[in-house]
Amino acid sequence: MCSGRVDLEFILRAFANGQDGVLIGGCRLGECNYITHGNFDAYATVHLCKKMMQHMGLNPERLRIAFMSGAEGNRLAEVTDEFVDTVRRLGPIVNGEEGMDDRSLAFKMAAARKLVPFLKLVERERLRVPEKTEEEYRDFFNSGKVNRLIDDILADRLAVSQIMLLLKDNPLSTQDISKQLGLNPSDVSRHMNSTSRHGLVRYDTDSSQYALTT
Repeated sequence: MCSGRVDLEFILRAFANGQDGVLIGGCRLGECNYITHGNFDAYATVHLCKKMMQHMGLNPERLRIAFMSGAEGNRLAEVTDEFVDTVRRLGPIVNGEEGMDDRSLAFKMAAARKLVPFLKLVERERLRVPEKTEEEYRDFFNSGKVNRLIDDILADRLAVSQIMLLLKDNPLSTQDISKQLGLNPSDVSRHMNSTSRHGLVRYDTDSSQYALTT
């Protein structure tokens, strides 16, 4: 299967299902066996996912992509061994150095997976590299401008996604949301104002709580 077929949803689902690391192998950049050069798409997907993992509190070293030819069996073995050693060093996600239990991991993954359609749209419209060359992709995704754009998008969208999941259980006040997600109350208010304008939540003045619109 072409590495370009590895969807962002596949990676997040693997972590949600209890995997402590994900390794993706693809053809060498510039040596695609097809005309799609899907390995460049995989490169972009992994970069975006690593950024998302950082915002969720997951170590991005748990995800790796490696490019090699079908004749490089030795390299495949080396890359696999190195990655296994990395994951062993990091330990399990649940009750590991990231400080997550089963519930918090499931919650964060659920919020992240809801963003996949939106992030695909962002990638297609704002994160397309003009030319499919290794140098162009490396420079593009290492640029401060692009990384700031991704960070700004993910910070807001992940926060809103998590808030919406919380409100699915029961109405909450700004302070309740802030405490449960570790967000600044002013940021929570900003997100609530935005989602209210879009008709996604409503504010009950009697209880001073936000709830999902029905």
